[in-house]
Amino acid sequence: MIRSYLRNAFEEGTMISDFNLRSAALLGAPAHFLFFFLFKYGFHLPYENFYLRMAATLLSLSVVFRNRLPTKVKPLFPYYWHFTIIFVLPFIFTVYLFMNNFHELWLYWEIFMLFVLITFVPNWLIFAIDLFIGVAAALLFFVLASPGFELAPEFNIPLYAIVIFFTIVAGYMFSYSNRKGQLAQEKNAALQALAVGIAHEMRNPLGQVRYNLDAIQDELPACYSGRAAGEISEEVLGKIYAGIAQGQMAVNRGVQVIDMILEEVRNEDPFRSGSTYLSAATVTRKALDEYGYESDEERRKVHFSSEEDFMFRGVDAMYVFVIFNLVMNALYFLRLDPKGGIFIKTRRGERMNSVIVKDTGPGISKDNLTRIFDPFFTSGKKGGTGLGLAYCRRVMRLFRGDIACESVQGEYTEFTLSFPVINEDELARFEGQLYSDNRPDFKGKRILLADHDAEHRKRVTTLLEPLGVETEEAEDGGEVLGKISAVHYDLLLCEMDLSLNDGSGLINLLNGYNGVNASLPVVAYSGEPSYLYFGRAEKSGIAELLSLPLMLQPLVSALSAALSLKNNRFEKKDLSDKSVLLVDDSSVNRTAVRGMLRHLGITSVVEASNGIDALEILEKMPMDLILLDIQMPVLDGLEVAKRIRTGSSINRSVPIIAMSGESDSAIIEEAIQRGMNAYLVKPVDRLLIRQKIMQFV
Repeated sequence: MIRSYLRNAFEEGTMISDFNLRSAALLGAPAHFLFFFLFKYGFHLPYENFYLRMAATLLSLSVVFRNRLPTKVKPLFPYYWHFTIIFVLPFIFTVYLFMNNFHELWLYWEIFMLFVLITFVPNWLIFAIDLFIGVAAALLFFVLASPGFELAPEFNIPLYAIVIFFTIVAGYMFSYSNRKGQLAQEKNAALQALAVGIAHEMRNPLGQVRYNLDAIQDELPACYSGRAAGEISEEVLGKIYAGIAQGQMAVNRGVQVIDMILEEVRNEDPFRSGSTYLSAATVTRKALDEYGYESDEERRKVHFSSEEDFMFRGVDAMYVFVIFNLVMNALYFLRLDPKGGIFIKTRRGERMNSVIVKDTGPGISKDNLTRIFDPFFTSGKKGGTGLGLAYCRRVMRLFRGDIACESVQGEYTEFTLSFPVINEDELARFEGQLYSDNRPDFKGKRILLADHDAEHRKRVTTLLEPLGVETEEAEDGGEVLGKISAVHYDLLLCEMDLSLNDGSGLINLLNGYNGVNASLPVVAYSGEPSYLYFGRAEKSGIAELLSLPLMLQPLVSALSAALSLKNNRFEKKDLSDKSVLLVDDSSVNRTAVRGMLRHLGITSVVEASNGIDALEILEKMPMDLILLDIQMPVLDGLEVAKRIRTGSSINRSVPIIAMSGESDSAIIEEAIQRGMNAYLVKPVDRLLIRQKIMQFV
């Protein structure tokens, strides 16, 4: 906790904006240079030092070259920035205060220094540390430079201390109000561009939905009255499933974009709650598989090499969005170059690991290269908002890394995403905690692992061993069927392309199986792009579909989720006698959810379009479940839930599942406090709503 507080204090007290860099150079460098001549020859002060002044001048000028630093060195710049601030402000000013025996002029300048230091270091703790280091170093310099010289201050120290105290208080009040005003201006500018930004970022996933719907329509046979429907070939069916899967992934991307934009507006920090340790190769491949290419030709332009994989701490969705932005920008400029390509690779380093995204496009001019990460800057791209690369930089710095760009016009553009190296002790602590948290879910469980590769089976078994789970192995689908007919298993983990019977084929056989392993959940994995299998996997009932290489955290999460859903999701329950009240002011939403309920076998669905109608229905008819929208006219869902729980109707204790397009944590907490049992964010995921219904009905 202390380490986290110190890290946050350092970040808050390290304001490395372009404005601060320019002001340090334009104000600090000429001031220190001119002060030497002004105080030495103009005011004839006892002490001046040309070398100290030149050092301060050069340090002030040097900070403007931050963007030209090598990628490996950039993460160290915040420390250099504080060294520069300490040297040119508290150290220099206090040295002259001591060496001039508290001259009245330097008493004034010391107060000025404190005010300026506060504006550059707005966190009180880091301000105090910088001030202490600077003053202590100045005192040491004075002792070494003037042995035997005794200070004889003649000013009123208590009165001066009062001035110092109120200078610091006033400085912090000014700094706070200035930051608030600056944030308000930035937020106003962001909100003005937000509508354009949403349209820009949503155009890609929505375009993919439309593209895949058109592709599905092209594959379906013509349908008209009197025409018999013909059989659909396996090839066409595969294309339809792939199109559906790509459309679903595009919708998920769109939802992620909305969530990230809302997080920006709310100033939320998803890193604290959602970060985990990720494989650079796995998550990059996932991003490239799920990106909405406009054609197969575009897809073939992207080449990925992952020989030097590494782990980093980050948020999966945010990193994927960074890759989306870089690929999208590169493809935009490559559309006129049929021979161009995008080359992505992972690279390990001693201090920083990297993901490098290089394209052989037209390149970026030197004038624009230093500005491409500025908010709302865009160059050469029609319809661009400039939000993408600025967001990428914020994400990478949130990951304790950075993003840099090198480019030569007419040759290439190369982005380097740098990540701090995760040491083995840190990773071991994470894995140990992960095993400890999940071990109770796996205790006493037996898993059947099916994979044609014996070495891979051994690796996966080693990963699962600390969970205390019993793992048995099978080489092909035939062996799987033989084992499950004789021995009880809690879960089947298999590769999607298993010989004899693949993952989908095994599920189809298990669906009609009534033996000891009836309702056996299946988690599958594949090295192929997930969209090729996603539709078939979900349709056949596969609980989770993972991408190779299998990494510990997603593997454990998927297996744990499948085990917890074993009874709810896979066991065939008769829900035909259940009654559900569906309350939503949108007829489109009601139609979609009604279809999900019908798929579960629930046919008794009563609908209401507002809260008043819902309450009237609940006074007359008993229900087994209420699906309740939050935002509705007449009476919203929160008030409806409150009246249900505090009323005396026959449905007072019926489970309520909230459905809303609002994902704010305060709204979710309020919904739970009003008596709702679960909260689902629209668009509602079909598998998730099935899970919740099975849980409460």
